[in-house]
Amino acid sequence: MGKRGAQTFVTARGLIAALGVLTAAPAGAACAPDQLDLKWSTGSARFTVEVADDEGERSTGLMAREKLASSAGMLFVYPAPVHARFWMHDTLIALDMIFIDETGTVQRVHSNAVPRDDTPIDGGPGVKYVLEINGGLAERLGIAVGAVMRNAAVSPDLAAWSCDAE
Repeated sequence: MGKRGAQTFVTARGLIAALGVLTAAPAGAACAPDQLDLKWSTGSARFTVEVADDEGERSTGLMAREKLASSAGMLFVYPAPVHARFWMHDTLIALDMIFIDETGTVQRVHSNAVPRDDTPIDGGPGVKYVLEINGGLAERLGIAVGAVMRNAAVSPDLAAWSCDAE
């Protein structure tokens, strides 16, 4: 294979890594607080997340950020399930919002929330976690209702995908 073909292979491989696509989660890293895994029938992904688990952090979220790495996100954690409503006031980048119940199961995906828009985005009742990632990424990866999350924040007694499982 010529040099050009090798560069194309490396570029495609780099793109897959940048999107956070997984074939398997490394042992021991499955439930680090800043690592979040999602899996669904046709794929899986890993994100490095900032955790917003108090009122101040949840209120600020990703406001005023000019960029977000493609394999990064923010995980909002509520002390108990809530009827989650978000808006994009002072948020500068388009985001996908993935609304997740207390078992770690995706209940709703809102794609491409519009920057600086004050229109409420309704995640519905029973939301314990919200994952925000770059706008359009959920669709590109195939993340949809029914996907399951693995993260240290999910109670092992309730988890649809526990930290102990591969």
